Amino acid sequence: MAMTRILAIADEVDEGLYTEKLIELRPDLVLSCGDLPFDYLEYVVSRLDVPLVYVPGNHDPEVRSPDPTWMPLRADAPIPGPQGCENADGRVVSAAGVRIAGMGGSMRYRPGPNQYTDAEMRWRALSIEVRVKLNPARRARTLDVLLTHAPPLGWGQRDDVAHRGFAAFQRLARVLAPKVLIHGHVHPYGHGEPERPLAGTRVVNAVPSRLIEI
Repeated sequence: MAMTRILAIADEVDEGLYTEKLIELRPDLVLSCGDLPFDYLEYVVSRLDVPLVYVPGNHDPEVRSPDPTWMPLRADAPIPGPQGCENADGRVVSAAGVRIAGMGGSMRYRPGPNQYTDAEMRWRALSIEVRVKLNPARRARTLDVLLTHAPPLGWGQRDDVAHRGFAAFQRLARVLAPKVLIHGHVHPYGHGEPERPLAGTRVVNAVPSRLIEI
């Protein structure tokens, strides 16, 4: 089976990606876990000409329309968020043959968008679970990637509320069995953070960038 090369990015701009290193990585897909400048995402997607799927972080502006039925008046009207990129927050999308469920945001710790209480995130996660399970085309493995901004509870290695992570992501990993859960939000500050398994799922901290094969 052919491997898919995923360039995962999050939270910190990787200056090396402004060089030929970006092209040399040869990713099939770029996944952003949030808290990155929109012009950086637009640069990456324009240089690579591969799909870029993202979820927003707690420092990102609101990218959802308050009216879910809203559509631009003109076909060429810009949608909120980085142009040329697909927002997977609260959705299940497919790109480059990879099935991705997105859960943006962090634990609520101050006023602002893209923050949730534990109860709010449980409801959001339940909606994702139902969407995956009800998909008539689903196969034995229901999901390839769970793309989140915050980590699962216990994977952030921080005690403060903002970085604690969500128990709802643990359930999604166990129930939907994605090959990999990719998150950001927790800064390793130059120290590589090793992958840790959650049931049968690889948990990867993408800050600032990681090349992942699935």
